[in-house]
Parts: sequence; C-alpha cells; structure tokens
Amino acid sequence: MVRSSLIRGLDTALSLVLIVSTFLTAFIVQMNEGSSVGGLKSFTSYEEIRSFVKARADEILYANRLFYRFSIPLLPDSAFGAPKDAFEYSTTNIQVSGVDEADTVKTDGRFIYTVSENSVFIVEAYPPENMRKASRISVEGYPVGLFANNDRLAVIMCEDLPLEDDYYGSWGASLAIYDVSDVQNPRLIRKVSAEGGYVSSRMIGKHVYMVTTKPAVKPLEKDVEVLFPRIIVNSIIVNIPADKIFYSNGTEAPESYTIIIAADISAEEGGVESKAVLTGYAACMYVSPGNMYVAMPRGIYGGGESTEIHRIRINGLEMECEASGEVPGRVLNQFSMDEYQGCFRIATTTGYVARFFSEATSANHVYVLDSKTLEVRGRLENLAPGEEIYSARFIGSRCYLVTFKKVDPFFTIDLSNPAEPRVLGKLKIPGYSDYLHPYDENYLIGVGKETVEAEEGDFAWYQGLKISLFDVSNVTSPREVGKIIVGDRGTDSPALWDHHAFLFDGERGLLVIPVLEAKIFREKYSGGIPPNAYGEYVFQGAYVFRVSPEEGITLRGRITHLEDQDALDKSGYYFSSRYTVTRSLYIGDVIFTVSSGKIKANSLADLSEISGVELD
Repeated sequence: MVRSSLIRGLDTALSLVLIVSTFLTAFIVQMNEGSSVGGLKSFTSYEEIRSFVKARADEILYANRLFYRFSIPLLPDSAFGAPKDAFEYSTTNIQVSGVDEADTVKTDGRFIYTVSENSVFIVEAYPPENMRKASRISVEGYPVGLFANNDRLAVIMCEDLPLEDDYYGSWGASLAIYDVSDVQNPRLIRKVSAEGGYVSSRMIGKHVYMVTTKPAVKPLEKDVEVLFPRIIVNSIIVNIPADKIFYSNGTEAPESYTIIIAADISAEEGGVESKAVLTGYAACMYVSPGNMYVAMPRGIYGGGESTEIHRIRINGLEMECEASGEVPGRVLNQFSMDEYQGCFRIATTTGYVARFFSEATSANHVYVLDSKTLEVRGRLENLAPGEEIYSARFIGSRCYLVTFKKVDPFFTIDLSNPAEPRVLGKLKIPGYSDYLHPYDENYLIGVGKETVEAEEGDFAWYQGLKISLFDVSNVTSPREVGKIIVGDRGTDSPALWDHHAFLFDGERGLLVIPVLEAKIFREKYSGGIPPNAYGEYVFQGAYVFRVSPEEGITLRGRITHLEDQDALDKSGYYFSSRYTVTRSLYIGDVIFTVSSGKIKANSLADLSEISGVELD
C-alpha cells in the first residue's frame, strides 16, 4: 500500500492533533514525575460534572485559545471464530494474542472481507480457481476497519452523525454489525455510534471495544459551556449517565471525554455498554485480555511533557475505570506499551531532536508500573540522548528499542527485575527500524529505512526500504545477521507505519510486504549521486521474501495489480492508484493480495497467478 494523499493528510493531521493536544495542557499542568495521579472516580450527576469543569474554566479557556478544531478519521491502529472451512489461513498481524485488531481486510479461511472506498466486499476466495464476489455492502461513512467472527461482520466507520453541534460538527465513529450467515445477503443487525474522533478498537471473543475522543467544553466569550458525551444506538440518541463518567483529581483541565463502547456482536438485541473518562485527548491505547490502557499526552511538546495513563478493566460488557498514572515523555504508538506479570511497561521520549546534536534536548526512557495501581516501580532513563524512539517491542521480560538520529542504536533491555530495568546490550548500524516483529525467541525482524550520514549536520538521509534480521540469542551482543535493501530514496511501504500490512509466517519462512519502489538511474547524473536525490517509481505491489536464520532474507518474487506500468514511470513524491496493493494473506497454499480495485490469487509455491476478481 502506498500512502495516498488522504492517508498522508491523515498522518499529518494526526501529528498536528498530538502536538496540539499536548499544547492544550501545557500551561495548566505541572508534571508530577513518575507518580500516580490517583484512582478514577465516577460522578453522581450532570450538575457535578458541570461544577467540576466550571471550576477549571479559566485553564480550559486558555487551552482552547490554542485549540485547532478539526476531526479526522484515524486509520486504526485479527484471531477469529471458527472458520467456515478447515483450511489453514493467516490472520491479521496483532500485538496481543487473543486481542483482535480492526483492519481493512479479514478472512475466515473461505471468504475475504475487504474495504474498498465506501464499500465492503465479501469475496468467496476458496477454492481460488472459482474466486467470485459474493456481495457488496455500501456504507454511508468512511469504513476504517473490520472484525469477522463466525457469522458476524463488524464494520467500523467514521461518518457524520444525526447530532446538532454547530461548533464541533457532528463527526463520529460507528460500529455496524452484520449477520453474514448468508454471504449473498448481509443483514444489518444494529448500529452503535459515538461522538468524536475515532481512536482505536479491539475484539476479545464476541465483544468489540471502540474508543473515541470528543471535546467536553464549548468555549464562550468569557466562559465555557459544558458538554456531555452521547452515543447513538439504532438511531436513538442516548446520554451516557453521570455515574458512568469517570474523572481523576489529578486532571487539572478536563477538556475532553474518552468514550468507550462495548458491544456483544453475537446478540440480536441489547448487548451494548458505554463508559467515558473526563480528561485529556486520547492518543493511543494498549489492550490485554483483561485491561485497556489509554494514553493521553500532557504538557509542552519538546520539554516537560508527560503521558497520562488510565486503566479500564474489561470483561465482556463489564468495564470498570480503576486506575490512573503518569510518566514523563510521549509514547510513539501501541507497541511502546505492554502488560506482563502484574506490570505495565511503557517506553517514552522527552524533548526533541535537532539538526545539530548540540541543539537537541531529547532522551528516551523505559518505566515499569504496577498494573493494578499504575504507580512506578522501576525506571531506566536518559537512553540515547539527542535521539528519539523509532520502534519498540516488549517480549516477555525483555524490551527492544530502536532510537535514531544518525545511526541505529538497537537496545536490548532486561526487565526481569521490575524495580531495576537495565540495558544488556546495544548494536549501532546504519539505518533504523520503524517496526520490530518477533521471528522466534532468538530473532527479530526489523522494517525501516537505510540511511546515509549527512555532511551538513548531525543527521542522516533516508534511502531505500531496509529489512533486517537481528540475532538476540546473546542479549549482551545483538547482531544483524540478515539484511536486504529494496529500492532507493523514495521507496516506501505501509508496513513502516501500519503493522497490519506486515504478513509473516515463521513455519513457512514467509514474509510479504507491500512496497512502492523508487529507483535512481545513475546515467541521469553526470557526477556522483547526491544522498538526498529521489528515485523514480518503478514498481508497486507485494514483495515476497523467504526469511530464515540460516539463509537470512532472500527475495522470492513480486506480485502487482498494476497492468499499466507506465503509470509508475515518473518522478515525484506522490503516487495513487486504486490498484495499489495494501494487504496480503494466505489460505492453504495460495497467497492473496488485496487492493481497492482487485483481489488476486497466486500460488505460494512459485507465485504464478491463479485468478483475480475486480472490486467494481
């Protein structure tokens, strides 16, 4: 998948949201370094909520002078029910076993469910020789993710809701649940919506959890109007009761709600619960089988900022907001957080990087909190000064961190003693990894960019796509034992920012990544090629690799949906086509590649084409 103009806009807007949200509380909080901000409490009435917010009206008004008002659908950050047929098939790449994540493509081993623009297609994919479209679901909003479970299909979409709000608009997120027992005639069972911007979602068993964030106040000339969170169930607007709205005394500027909806997608009626937390703006979340941790940025971007964490215990429709905590720094994404043996671990960055090292203030940290109370038990601070975290992965009692400024320090960190985290080893190599994925207990795969050190300052120029295999069997001396570089500067892949685009199967040694490849033609440069020169697009599609500790990383072949390669024969910083391959999966011995315009089936044995279906 290439980053289309919409997705580039979303990435840019999301960055602005995170930066702005930290500014919102910059002048109204004092960072209580590494301490708990207290347990969460619920309100007893709307009047109590109004009084709680009004008491902080001056701070909220000051913050809202900096508020950049816009709402965007965020691409979401899969394990399923029993398959309809007994074929071995791949599932969505997820972080926590048993905790499914929404994605634009799902399969149950026979059918493929995929988002294409404002539609969801159900395609009978197996047997591949007879692949055909079974049905198409047209949605009013913008679908951002799917969950599939037995005969249920849950579609998450961002759309305008039937709510009147002239100031913030009526943008929200909806969960539409379909009965797909008859795949040719999907039946809408019910629809649940929440106000605000979509943050993320998860599915555990038959229960889907969807999270949004919305403003809690409407600024007036000299005051604020207090708003209350609402959800919509089957077109009926419902106010979330005051006793299901939680707060922390440590929150000094409660300018937004984080709304959490739980839905039993197997139920024909009912089966919906909602809660809200009155605090800052949710940035990302981590979910284990029993807990949801929502991270919210606070403070000034680039100095003194912190992350507020709220833990919500989840068990089916039961949700209890139980604890809050705070650590210095900002988190990169969901992989910067983890729960393990009664501890919650989090990696953060404070400060900012700069073109010259002497101007940089950044540093990186790992904190271990008690998962019950969210009080800090251990800390490892000031790693790689002047750099920032590019990827993180917690696996068992270890943490693997990649920081970057000019070269890639790959850290192995021991967390077996929660009170005393310590660095065991590190590896410095050119380039960096945006995403780390376990191959097994002794090896990790990294996906990122190759780099060339710049002569103009303390930084490096990004080059082609880099895939690495790290040997961490000796944690005190990690090694890069495999490496392959695809393309030149300008080469890109959605796997760099969305782990759902990453397909890996260790038993098969199979790795598939969508790639937009750029190539520099040396004959066009009379002298040497400058390190900041961009290549011209020469290929878009899926790169299929073989990965093994013995052989490293080797290319098996490529699959594309583009019949007109001339469409790629140009230079520039942008490429878009509805035949851009975004995802891949396998069923049996067949690999399926998916774009908005087509699903193609190829043999896993030799990558020869079997069939294809147009998504009209």
